[in-house]
Amino acid sequence: MSTKVLSEIAGIVIKIEVPIGGSVSQDDTLLLIESMKMQIPVAAPSSGTLSRVYVTEGDIIAEGQLLAELD
Repeated sequence: MSTKVLSEIAGIVIKIEVPIGGSVSQDDTLLLIESMKMQIPVAAPSSGTLSRVYVTEGDIIAEGQLLAELD
């Protein structure tokens, strides 16, 4: 069963921190979003393996947008 990672804020993806297939622990930073001139980390909601990333660096994203999935 996969865990979906959603954006809590609109902004621009500035860095993807974990490669696909990378293992993460709960609260590890998956990617960084810039919004209102602040860098906001997107944390893993649970431990697992990053299986899919739906955005790339430079993408403009909306609040609630699907960003990634963990297995």
